[in-house]
Amino acid sequence: MSGDGLAARRRRIGRLTVAGQRLGYLLYLVAAALFFTGLATSFRNPVVTATIVCLLVGSLVLAPSIVFAYAVRAADREEPLPED
Repeated sequence: MSGDGLAARRRRIGRLTVAGQRLGYLLYLVAAALFFTGLATSFRNPVVTATIVCLLVGSLVLAPSIVFAYAVRAADREEPLPED
């Protein structure tokens, strides 16, 4: 694979990891807000279901994003990309 293709791919993966982390943490924030809303009122099934779904989807998005972000940083340390 050429250096330019590798650089573009690494940058694209880096952007996706940032977006994945933002989405994952946002879903955790929504889950916390739903939990405390349910705690303040009464836990109804839709609130509990939405909280659990936000936690599960947030975990499924956030975990790989964090791992790939570390991989991109390690690759940048090992073999820095040329500046544009």
